[in-house]
Amino acid sequence: MQRVWITGGHGFVGRTLARELTGRALAVWTVERGPARPDDDDQTLRIPLAEDGVVARALTDIRPDAIVHLAAQSSGGASFRIPRETLRNNVESTLGLLEAILSLPAGERPRLLSVGSCEEYGAPNGDGELPLTEDQPLRPGNPYAVSKTAQTLLCQQFRRAHGLDVLAVRSFTHTGPGQSDRFVFGSWARQIAELERAGGGVLAVGNLDVSRDVSHVGDVARAYADLLTVDWPHDVVNLCRGEATALRTVLDHLCSVALAPVDWQVDPARLRPGDVPLFVGDPSRLRSMIGWVPSTPVETALNELLQWWRERIGDSPSSPTTSR
Repeated sequence: MQRVWITGGHGFVGRTLARELTGRALAVWTVERGPARPDDDDQTLRIPLAEDGVVARALTDIRPDAIVHLAAQSSGGASFRIPRETLRNNVESTLGLLEAILSLPAGERPRLLSVGSCEEYGAPNGDGELPLTEDQPLRPGNPYAVSKTAQTLLCQQFRRAHGLDVLAVRSFTHTGPGQSDRFVFGSWARQIAELERAGGGVLAVGNLDVSRDVSHVGDVARAYADLLTVDWPHDVVNLCRGEATALRTVLDHLCSVALAPVDWQVDPARLRPGDVPLFVGDPSRLRSMIGWVPSTPVETALNELLQWWRERIGDSPSSPTTSR
């Protein structure tokens, strides 16, 4: 394998994955939609993924060996506000990629790693369904989760019907430096960095009565890179640590390392309908495929995320991060 496309390569995970693959001496192209941006380079493609003919021509020109499909409207909360856009973007971009790959001669088709979400599972029916395995019934609880379920099902269907080399990954929660404040940990880190500059204050939070299976974004990127190098005997795999971290624990840690006094209070506007109380996955299939599961301490990811926001906001005192 020499050439890899990353759709959504300018995003949080995409940038981390690009660094990981480049470090493995692979040529990486980031695939984005919309007009050119200042951070584009010669390895950036601006193509509409939903238009399979355009995608097929680009595939023929560059001939990637693999595609990691990260491009998505990836916020569950935002999907309640823009359900139609979420479904159209996430499903049609995946279908465009699959049809473009299928249109190529059999010997020239790249393999496709399609990144989905643990939210495809929805709320477990009691503790007996935990930890969540890949065979768990799917009960998506928001439009984003529905779109990711459809994305995974499309990939499975094209694999069965057409023999495409496709693997769907159900990624559980991940965080670390570079994460947007559209997501809960990024929001908390940004708020704390701003409160540090102000000398302290109150952090606005949403529902804290939930627990998530949390990994460091660097571990997630390494797992994607490793999956590209092995056979895919399964059509779907969980990417998770296999243990739950309570959001209250995350909040307590971030407040404890803040460089100014920080209190918190629940903001009703940040509450999300249908929040699943507990997501924890079974990483056994992932371990069988690549020999390991994410293991970097959650505290490391949080410290690095907070430091990244401090540096982004600027003029905040620096703080050492926990070593890996």
